[in-house]
Amino acid sequence: MRRLISWSQLRGARVGVWGLGVEGAANLGKLAELGVNPVLVDDRPAGRGPDGRPVLATHDGGLDALAGCEVVVKTPGISRYRPEVAELEGRGIAVVGGLGLWLAEADRGRVVCITGTKGKSSTTAIAGHLLRRWGYPSMVGGNIGEPPWASRDSGVRYWVIETSSYQATDLACSPPVVAVTSLHPDHLDWHGDVETYYADKLSACAQPGADLTIANGDSDLLAERAALLGPRVEWVRAGDDPAADWMTGLGLLGTHNRRNALIARACVQALGVPEASDTAALARAAAGFAPLANRLQVIGEVGGVTFVDDSLSTNVLPTLAALAAFPGRRVALIAGGHDRGIDYRPLAAGLADRDTPALVLAVPDSGPRIQAAIEAAGPAKVDVVACAGLDEAVARAYGWAAPDGVVLLSPAAPSFGRFRDYRDRSEAFARAMRACHP
Repeated sequence: MRRLISWSQLRGARVGVWGLGVEGAANLGKLAELGVNPVLVDDRPAGRGPDGRPVLATHDGGLDALAGCEVVVKTPGISRYRPEVAELEGRGIAVVGGLGLWLAEADRGRVVCITGTKGKSSTTAIAGHLLRRWGYPSMVGGNIGEPPWASRDSGVRYWVIETSSYQATDLACSPPVVAVTSLHPDHLDWHGDVETYYADKLSACAQPGADLTIANGDSDLLAERAALLGPRVEWVRAGDDPAADWMTGLGLLGTHNRRNALIARACVQALGVPEASDTAALARAAAGFAPLANRLQVIGEVGGVTFVDDSLSTNVLPTLAALAAFPGRRVALIAGGHDRGIDYRPLAAGLADRDTPALVLAVPDSGPRIQAAIEAAGPAKVDVVACAGLDEAVARAYGWAAPDGVVLLSPAAPSFGRFRDYRDRSEAFARAMRACHP
């Protein structure tokens, strides 16, 4: 069990900040408020830190400097399973994360943490949107948006916090309400193996203070691990409450997003918000929701062909959900990217189960393995074509999908290597769409 340490307890302590990304900058800002001058360390330091002070490289004096601290605040990208972390903890140094420090002294009865392999961002955004439309000052943050400890808004009544598996490993306590939107293999390079990833992801459900976990009832992997979900579980399925149409105003595609909306509703109900049980109030609040970019987002139409950007799809689970969002339509799927070695056989099986034709445009670097998995499965109605890059894939996809199909960028892989990030990949997809002519 992790030591329960809060931000305020760091006042007067010898503190190291390890990692200077977005969250690292928030950590520095919080420590400055507390009057703490930390040691700054980064794996790949780029000059000086945000406050102008020097930054040590982890393996060039940085680890020795951290060893002289009482507490090290690391960013989520630094794996808790790195040997350097074990070495620091072996010396009695607390290695903690910003979210855990914040949660230790937050009004946890007004906090909901939302985690899951996929769907957590949309669910977090929906819950926050509903609360704000009902007039409750709310913060949507964590893995999406601003870290809650960086907020200067003192009037917040509710916090809706997207929690990654990386952040979950830093928590020493849980709020009474936690939600899990999905479970699927991911981030194995950080966690080491799939069962450790599952245990880390679900650890947010069962730390001290946990009471209710709102969980995806359509997930067999979650059902098999119900014992990890804390004292009480409320299962939410995509087919629940079939007469409810309040989520129409959200403008989201796919049955998985219907389930995400129902999970978001259950979260705000669990927080005790009365409007969450009023269908008319839900419908009024849902209107005006802006779907998150790069998540199953329709970006245009050319000659009757719909172009859909799902660039944030980085594994098989969201890609299968994206395909299921277009029943009865021909879909040209662009898949492939940074190869993390994940198993693409479930993608091949999902494509084989489709009732309508599909074309897969396999792009580097994982494209060859995607193609091999599909060809090994042998679904007669799915063709797969190797493409050298995204521009070629979009052009071929458009030619096949015309006049009324869908071109879907849902890569089932990260964008590393070929693009700066998923946004850069989305922009390249949009440019390629504009180059298509009916």
